[in-house]
Amino acid sequence: MPDPTRPLPNLVPQPDGSWTGRTVLTPTALKTRGLFTMPPSKVVPVIVVPGIMGSNLRATKDPGRPQNMALRRAEAAWRPPNGSAEGILAYYTWKARDASARQKIFDGEALEVDDQGDIHLPVDARNYGTTEGEVRKRHWGEVHWESYGRLMHALEIGLNHTFEMDALDKVRVVCRHWRQVMACDPARWGVRSVEKITEKELEKHAGYYFPVYACGYNWLASCEDSARRLRARIESIIAFWTGRKRECKQVILVTHSMGGLVARACAKQIPDQILGVIHGVMPAFGAPACYRRIACGTEGWSPSNGPAANLEAGVLADILGARPELTMPVMATAPGPLQLLPNHLYPRPWLHVCLFSRVNNKDVPRDVVHMPSGNPYDLYRDTESWYRLIDPGLADPAGKYKGEFGVKERIRKALNSAERFHRELLDTYYHPRTYAFYGADPAYLAFGAVRWVARDPANGAVFTEANLRKAVFTSYRETVGRRVKVEGKTSLEFVPARQDASGDGTVPQQSGAGPQGKIKQLFEIRGLDHQKTFNDEAVLLLTQHLVAKLVQELP
Repeated sequence: MPDPTRPLPNLVPQPDGSWTGRTVLTPTALKTRGLFTMPPSKVVPVIVVPGIMGSNLRATKDPGRPQNMALRRAEAAWRPPNGSAEGILAYYTWKARDASARQKIFDGEALEVDDQGDIHLPVDARNYGTTEGEVRKRHWGEVHWESYGRLMHALEIGLNHTFEMDALDKVRVVCRHWRQVMACDPARWGVRSVEKITEKELEKHAGYYFPVYACGYNWLASCEDSARRLRARIESIIAFWTGRKRECKQVILVTHSMGGLVARACAKQIPDQILGVIHGVMPAFGAPACYRRIACGTEGWSPSNGPAANLEAGVLADILGARPELTMPVMATAPGPLQLLPNHLYPRPWLHVCLFSRVNNKDVPRDVVHMPSGNPYDLYRDTESWYRLIDPGLADPAGKYKGEFGVKERIRKALNSAERFHRELLDTYYHPRTYAFYGADPAYLAFGAVRWVARDPANGAVFTEANLRKAVFTSYRETVGRRVKVEGKTSLEFVPARQDASGDGTVPQQSGAGPQGKIKQLFEIRGLDHQKTFNDEAVLLLTQHLVAKLVQELP
């Protein structure tokens, strides 16, 4: 019978090609032997790229950059809460911050990625030799643990443990987590059938080591800047392993939401250094929710949510800003958030002006105005119409820019950057070895369109597309919405309608399905919550499945 063993921390690669490990001496009476596991010499790093607001940010430590007006040097600016207790604390903290404070804190030019975020490794991590010190060096502290911790841990363990010895029969067997991948019902992945992973494919997979990394980014900056950061991270990781005499030529990217846009822009620059990309819930064409949140504030309710989910949504809305005077100062001048607006590929029209009339004791809706008919960025650059995305008067409460002209110029530059990114840098590009999945569930409604809705006063006034477009903004409603005056005499109160499209609660299916026909395979999955995507068991199994399939592309 073999001696009992205890796992020791993972080995550390050395420049001469060797591995070193650390342990402690134990009394001779202790017969349990320390066990080091030696990884293969061929390395395929896996890098997790988070969505917007999924990266921790802090005030820059660089004295050569602009300093944050509200924070001390290196002070945390954004660390999304992990768990209910932190959520309650974040709620009260952000509820107390006014528009000016939010603008000062979320000054993208004065922020950088914060690598000191929480890491809460599960108890079983020690059974595999994983330590916080090791994964912090791999930048896991840059991203929100509650959103990505389970994914990173599952990949770190699952990808690097393929076979084991059966203690009774003394034969090699496939590890339990891989048996779960192989046995997963394809319907959970939104397809009728799938090419299952075979034991022979797992044998090839087992010949590689898959260290898991994260790459946070400043999500207030342009995705173009974030793509450059990701490229530098990829090149640094490959150089690290080749510098230790390991064979490492390519990485695999696993992305969430906006991280997909960042990864696509990066992959376009260095496709040969990327083995493949797995996109999760990427807003390929943008999302009308972005317009809604800038123009109206963050929604705190959905008709598809239950009471608990709506309570959570309400808390999140107060953290992010439930009114436009709180969201506009952060988002209106930041290229990153503006790059999530419906782009030139999003199905048009998606912005409507709707009137409700009372007919036979029933409310009958009538869409009167439909936008955009042409370039959506012309709609965003319009700061005069009552249905405008951005009100310059709300965009600079801290007085950072030089008057109205200064703030309008900043808005213009940010929008031009967003348009250039989508039209010139990204457009329809995907890495040739790309997989993607998205949510398409009526139980997780998202904004497929935004409707400004008002009640027809039935006072004899006639409303047309022309006079509704030319209506004059008079004031914001106390809760949410806008008051306008039509032809100088009839007042209407417009409010944004509720979510209307199947999706994942944030990205509608028409945007999530954007990669259709341009990638190796697209999966339409039910039951996905956008922010919690990588806490879904079926998604974790699918991600492992796709990594193993990408490995088969290696020579």
